[in-house]
Amino acid sequence: MASKAVVLDVPGPEGDRQVRVSSPSRVLWPELGITKLDLANYIIAVGDAFINANGGRPLSLERFPEGIEGERFYSKNPPRGAPDYVRSVVVTYPSARAHPQLILDEPAAAVWAVQMNTVVFHPWASRAETSDFPDQLRIDLDPQPGTDFDDAVPAALELRKVLTEAGLEAFIKTSGNRGLHIFAPIEPKHEFLEVRHAVIAAARELERRMPEKVTTAWWKEERGTRIFVDFNQANRDRTMAGAYSPRALAHAPVSTPLEWSELEGADPRAFTIGTVPERLRMIGNPWERMHENPGTIDTLLEWWKRDLAAGLGELPFPPDYPKMPGEPPRVQPSRAKKA
Repeated sequence: MASKAVVLDVPGPEGDRQVRVSSPSRVLWPELGITKLDLANYIIAVGDAFINANGGRPLSLERFPEGIEGERFYSKNPPRGAPDYVRSVVVTYPSARAHPQLILDEPAAAVWAVQMNTVVFHPWASRAETSDFPDQLRIDLDPQPGTDFDDAVPAALELRKVLTEAGLEAFIKTSGNRGLHIFAPIEPKHEFLEVRHAVIAAARELERRMPEKVTTAWWKEERGTRIFVDFNQANRDRTMAGAYSPRALAHAPVSTPLEWSELEGADPRAFTIGTVPERLRMIGNPWERMHENPGTIDTLLEWWKRDLAAGLGELPFPPDYPKMPGEPPRVQPSRAKKA
């Protein structure tokens, strides 16, 4: 039998809002018994930091009506009955189709998303007002089979040096799984494709410095036991779990911003729905000042042009993208050899 709905008081910029949470005892993480109400209270506890990182951006909701072991689906546009403090903005997708996408501006909106059975929040790299122009350069360091979080750490530290040389300040967070996400605030002057090219330039420079440890190879058969620098996360309508977003894994991890001084020796499994609120209270939000001094991607674009002149061209796009100018064939190298 479903549990009785509760009404939560959620602090925000307009004062407290009351948000109704139905089926509060529904278990979302079975191994730990974490409920929908627990998740709502987590969002309230980290609300300011969560909105600082994810608010004001087009955002997709990854929803789990029966908990993380059940089916999932994504919501992009506001459903019927959304409260008046949940807004949307029209964005353009890779297909050139335009459609409204959700924007969360305050903690109550995020708690409302939890009421809609959202577990993972996926914000765009751009803001609602300038949705075609990212204000974050994002790089995903993705451990491949045979590697793990500890292998991503030295790659992240070297990548920070690369970005510093390009005039950018890097910020880091755990992915909530085995990887690391590096963000750099940038002025929103370049469209997604140009930012993607800047990411590829940085990734190639990192690969040159650590050829045995990292790779930009898109095809899994070519990556080996290296950290994949996922340049395609920089594309339009490509997102990663937001800062302070839970992940749909059994131990209820959270994608958690870190100070760079914390990175070596960090245990990503220690950052969970149960531990992150107290961490925030004790040390504050490492990403609080992220956008105080945005940089430019001018140097990285110069590196991109340098690499083009040296014969390093475009890299593959995701399979659901239209064929892009200069893109190599979308066929696995082993299959291409057989053909």
